[in-house]
Amino acid sequence: MNKVQVFELITRHTCEVLPELENHEFKFEDSLRDLGANSIDRSEIVMMTLEALSLNIPMITIARAENMGELASILHEKL
Repeated sequence: MNKVQVFELITRHTCEVLPELENHEFKFEDSLRDLGANSIDRSEIVMMTLEALSLNIPMITIARAENMGELASILHEKL
């Protein structure tokens, strides 16, 4: 799985948690917070993505991501 596929997985989970974003054109620079995801939403999106990728990594590793592209990069590196 490449970085773009990881990003697409994150966007799919984002739309599951925040259905109002279904028609949003996601960009790597998008921040989940800026898109309206509260801390519980963000946690759920990350956990769903980690589960889908069969990854078990410390949340502190993910916390440094400033946007969805950085999150995809971090997760892709751990695959």
